[in-house]
Amino acid sequence: MIARLIATLFLLLEGAGMLMGAESTNTWAFNPLQPAKLPEVQNQRWPRTSVDAFILSALEKAQLPPSAEADKRTLLRRVYFDLIGLPPTPAEVRAFLADPAPQAYEHVVDHLLDSPRYGERRARHWMDVAHFAETHGHDQDRIRTNAWPYRDYLINSFNSDKPYARFVQEQVAGDVLFPEDANATVALGFLAAGPWDESSLRDIREDTIDRQVARYLDRDDMLTTVMQSFTSTTVQCARCHDHKFDPIPQRDYYALQAVFAGVDRANRAYDVDNHVRQKRRELLALRQKVEAGDTNVLLSAAAQTEATAMIRDFLMVNAQWKTLHPEVFVSAGGSTMTRQEDDSIIASGHQPEKDVYTISVATPPVPVITAIRIEALTDANIPTKGPGRANNGNFHLSEIQMLVFEPNAIQPREITLIHPSADFEENGQPIRQAIDKDEKTAWGIYPKVGQPHEAIFELAQPLEIPAGARLTFLLKQTHGEIHLLRRPRLSVFAGPPSIHPIAVSDEMKKLMQTAAAEHTPEQRKMIASFFLKRRIRRELEALPRPSLVYAAAADYEPDSNLKPFGGPRPIQVLKRGEVTKPIGPAVPGALSCIKSLSAQFNLPDGESEGLRRAALARWITAPENPLTWRSIVNRAWHEHFGRGLVDTPNDFGKMGGAPSHPELLDWLALWFRDQAHGSLKQLDRLLVTSSVYRQDCHASATAQSIDADNRLLSHFNRTRLDAEQVRDAVLAVSGGLDLRMGGPSDMQFDLQAGAHVTPKIDYTKFNVDSPTSHRRSVYRFLFRTLPDPFMDALDCPAGDQLTPVRNTSVTVQQALALWNNAFVARQAEHFAERLEQQSKDLDKQVVFAFELALTRPARADESQEFAAYARKHGLASACRVLLNSNEFIFLN
Repeated sequence: MIARLIATLFLLLEGAGMLMGAESTNTWAFNPLQPAKLPEVQNQRWPRTSVDAFILSALEKAQLPPSAEADKRTLLRRVYFDLIGLPPTPAEVRAFLADPAPQAYEHVVDHLLDSPRYGERRARHWMDVAHFAETHGHDQDRIRTNAWPYRDYLINSFNSDKPYARFVQEQVAGDVLFPEDANATVALGFLAAGPWDESSLRDIREDTIDRQVARYLDRDDMLTTVMQSFTSTTVQCARCHDHKFDPIPQRDYYALQAVFAGVDRANRAYDVDNHVRQKRRELLALRQKVEAGDTNVLLSAAAQTEATAMIRDFLMVNAQWKTLHPEVFVSAGGSTMTRQEDDSIIASGHQPEKDVYTISVATPPVPVITAIRIEALTDANIPTKGPGRANNGNFHLSEIQMLVFEPNAIQPREITLIHPSADFEENGQPIRQAIDKDEKTAWGIYPKVGQPHEAIFELAQPLEIPAGARLTFLLKQTHGEIHLLRRPRLSVFAGPPSIHPIAVSDEMKKLMQTAAAEHTPEQRKMIASFFLKRRIRRELEALPRPSLVYAAAADYEPDSNLKPFGGPRPIQVLKRGEVTKPIGPAVPGALSCIKSLSAQFNLPDGESEGLRRAALARWITAPENPLTWRSIVNRAWHEHFGRGLVDTPNDFGKMGGAPSHPELLDWLALWFRDQAHGSLKQLDRLLVTSSVYRQDCHASATAQSIDADNRLLSHFNRTRLDAEQVRDAVLAVSGGLDLRMGGPSDMQFDLQAGAHVTPKIDYTKFNVDSPTSHRRSVYRFLFRTLPDPFMDALDCPAGDQLTPVRNTSVTVQQALALWNNAFVARQAEHFAERLEQQSKDLDKQVVFAFELALTRPARADESQEFAAYARKHGLASACRVLLNSNEFIFLN
C-alpha cells in the first residue's frame, strides 16, 4: 500500500511538471561562470580579502554584523587542525603569541602550507571523496595489498601543489596523457578506489548475465566517482531513464559507460625508472601487436629471420634431453604409482583431493643440469586419456620442487627454477604458477585435455651433480580442486646455459621440422608469433620487477576469470537499465548540458581505450567547464568552514542545495582557474586568511533568530574534530606520534586467514604499543566491511560509499569509546609519563598538560581540581579525563 501511494505521488508530481527532467529551469550549475564585481560594503575595515566583501555584503543586507575576531590561541589551534590536522605545540603557541608582526598569522599559514603534514591532511579529505579503502568490500572482502601507492600519490600531489587540472587529468587518464610520469599511472588508483564485487567479476563465467550486470555496475561506480568528485553531478541517476531532475539524458550516462569500457580494477604494473619504463612499454606494445596477429610485424624480415634462428636452436636443443629413470616414486595421498618402460609413472587407484608425488633418482645421466622438463603424458586406458586425473582429463600442478640430497648433508638443497614455459596454459592457470610458492595457484591445461603437454624450467645456476648425490622432485597439488597428473615423465637438459630450451606443442614441433619453403603465410605467422612471444616474455622477465598499484588497468596479469578484454568492450544503451534490453550502441562522450563544450569526442574507429579516458579528462578540465571549477572551490570551502557554499558538494543539481552566495562561488571559481592557476595552496591561503575565517564562534541573539543555520556566516561554526584529528592529536599530546611518511598501510588489528576470502581480524587483540599504532591515521589500513570500532564511533567513513560530507554526530557511543578504548587509555599513560619527564612538580605538570592538550594555560580552579584528581586517581587517569574533555574534542 505504501509503495503504491509513493508511486502515485511520484506520477502526480511528474504530471504537474515538478519532475521535469531535461526541462528543469533550476540549472544554475550548468550555466557558464559569471564574472562578478566585488560588492560595495559599508564596513570598509572588516574585509581582508575579496572573499570577505561578498560575505559582508550579504550580512549587511540581512542587518547582521560579523562576529569579533577569535583570540590568537583559538585561531592558531583552528588553523593548525584545519591545514595539517594536528595541534600546535606549546612552543609554537608561545612563539605566535610573542610575535607582534601584523603578518604573524599569515606567516603561520605559509609555514603550515609548506609542511609535509599538509598533504597528509588534504589527502585524507580526498580519500573520503574517492571512497578509498584497501579491501574489495561486498561478500568477498579481500585485502588489496597494492592500494596504498594511490594514497601516497595524493599526499605528494597536495604537498607539491600540483595544478588542479593536472591532478584531475592524472586520475582519469594519467597513463595516456603523461606516459613518462610513473606517478600518473599510480593516480589511476582513483578509478579503482571504490568497492569491487569479486564473486561476480572474477569467479563466475564471462558469458553469464550476472557477469554482464556486474560489469555495468562496476563501470557505474567508476563514472559516478569521476563525475560526482570532479563535476558534482548525479549522472548515475540517468541509468534507467533520462534524469528526472537535471538536464542529463540517458544517452549521456551510457556515453560515460563507454568511456570506461576498456578498464578493469587490477594490480597494475609501473616502473619508476624511465629507461626500464620505456623498454617495458616497447615490449608490451610489440606483444599487443603480436597477439593481435599483426601481419606487418609477423611477416617482417626481422621476425622471420628471428624465427629461423630459433627453429635451428630448437632442433639442436631438442636432442639433448635425457630422460630420468625413477628409482623411488610414491604418492603421499595413497595413489598407486607404477613405472612404465618409457620411464613415465602412472598414478592409479585412490584419487585424493590433495597429493604430492615424490620422484627420486640416484644416478642422473648427465654431470651438469641446466634445465628440467616434465611431460604430462596421456593414457589410452582411461576414457579421457588424461593427461590429468580429474574426471575431465585436466590436472593442476600447484608446485614443482627440485631437491639435491648431497652426501653427508643434513638437509637437502632446493634448486631455484626460473623462466618456465609450457606448450599450453589454461586461462588464469599459467605455468609460472607452478613455481610461485603459492599453494592456491597452479598450472592447468583445460580445455586441451586428451593430449600430452609439457613444461620446461631453467635452473637459476647450472647444477653440477656431486658424486653420490640424489635428485628428488616433488610434484604438488595442494588446494583440493583438481587432481594431479596421470602419467608424468621427467627429463634433464645438459646444454650450455646460453641455450634456452622451450616447451613446444606437437603441432609446432611438426611445423619446425618441416622445411621453411613449405610453410604457408599463416604457418609462418604462427611460428613467428610463437618465438616473438617467447622472446618478449623472457625480456620482460629480465627487467627489474615492476611496482604494483591497485588501479584501473587494461593490461594486467589474468586472475582466474578476470582477464583483459583487449580493448573497449561494446556498450549498449539499455532500456530501463536492463542488460537484456539493449536499444543501441553507446558512443563515448560526456554531458550534453554543458553547451560551451561538445559532448561528443569524435574519436577514430578502433581507437585505444585510453583515448576515451583522455578525452573525458580534457573535457572535465576544460576552462569552459563551469562544473569542475565550481565543484573544487566549493569542496575547499566545505573543508575550511564545515559546510560548502553549496551544502551538497556532490550534487549541484535540482535536488542538491542552492548556493548561499552564488556570486562568491563563481568569483572563487574564476579566481582559482585564472589567477591561482589551479593552486590549491593559494586557494586554502585565501580562505584561511580571510576575516570570515578568523571570526569567533559566538552567535548573537539576532543572528540566531535571523540566520539560525548560519548560512550567512556571521560567526564561525563550532566543529568537532574528526576521527583522524582526534587520534592524531592524542598521539601528538602523548609524545608518541611517528611522523614517518609513505609506504604500506599499518594494520592496526590482529589478522588471520579466514575460511572464506574475507580474512578474520580482531581489533581487540592488537598491541596498541606496537610501532604500527603510532603513525598518523592517514596511514591506517582501511577495511571496508570490518572498520575499526573506535574510528567508526567517531564517524570515520568505511569507504563503502562516496563521502562528500562526513557525519559529525555527538553520541554516547563516542564518549564510551574515548573513555574505554585501549589506545586512548594507553596514550593517557604515555601522556602522564611525558609530564613526569618534564617536571616532578605536580603543579607544573598540570600547567604543561593543559598547554599540550588544550593549547592554553589552566585557570586557577582547573589547576586545583586537576591536581586533586591526579593525587586521588593517578596522573594517567587525570590525563585521560583531559583527553575526554569537550575542549579537546571541539574547535571553538
